[in-house]
Amino acid sequence: MKKVISLFIMMLLMAACSLRPSPDERQEEAINIQQNEPGDSSLYGLTCDGCTDSILILLPFSGGDPDTFDIINANQTRQIFGRLHIGDELAVILNPEDKGEAQMIINIEALKGQWCYMVTPVWKHTDQMTEEMRQKMMERIPDSIMKRLMQPREYGFRIKPGHAVEALGGVRRGGNDDKMSPVEYPRQRRYREWKLYNGKLILKTDSIRLPNTNKRGKPEYDTAVIQRLRRDTLVLRFKDHEQKYYRKTDSVQISN
Repeated sequence: MKKVISLFIMMLLMAACSLRPSPDERQEEAINIQQNEPGDSSLYGLTCDGCTDSILILLPFSGGDPDTFDIINANQTRQIFGRLHIGDELAVILNPEDKGEAQMIINIEALKGQWCYMVTPVWKHTDQMTEEMRQKMMERIPDSIMKRLMQPREYGFRIKPGHAVEALGGVRRGGNDDKMSPVEYPRQRRYREWKLYNGKLILKTDSIRLPNTNKRGKPEYDTAVIQRLRRDTLVLRFKDHEQKYYRKTDSVQISN
């Protein structure tokens, strides 16, 4: 029943984009369909017909008629993330000094999907070796074994509707093969939830297993600034690094 109601509301919003009522037909009070979290000044809504390289026409989820915003500066400064298509859900950051100008636009529909990147392992305990010892170790390992040991792995996550995230790929730690291997892969952050907040992507991890115990600690949060969002590319800047992802179609599954 909830899915039917949500679909019905979405159909009403889409219809409102193409059929603008006359002033006499407008409702006196907007229907509050979606409320922002406290402190989030973003404007959320649907892309309407009539958008160009200089203007955005948005039907806000907060209710009312479609609004028009100047996006010339946002285009020039590359602050539009994802192409704008009619009916796409957007997050818009307005100029605080000019509410008629959009400073940043994030296409939420373009953000959804599978995003992946490749990682390579590192040698264990090499920090305890001298450079000469490391060099001799490398020379003694046959190329075929070296190639197998240094096999890249695919990490990633799927951003889903409803603010859910599914972790993809990575490696399971703790097995005998993992303990015996002379190399190890970076630990993967396994996200479970996402949201946008003032134009930034907030990713929430699963509960964290505490070292040397069977207990689990509280989930953690990572904040990322979107640097680039195109059809096949996503670049996120985290606190301590920048990560580039490539899109993988949902028909291609990543083994966990």
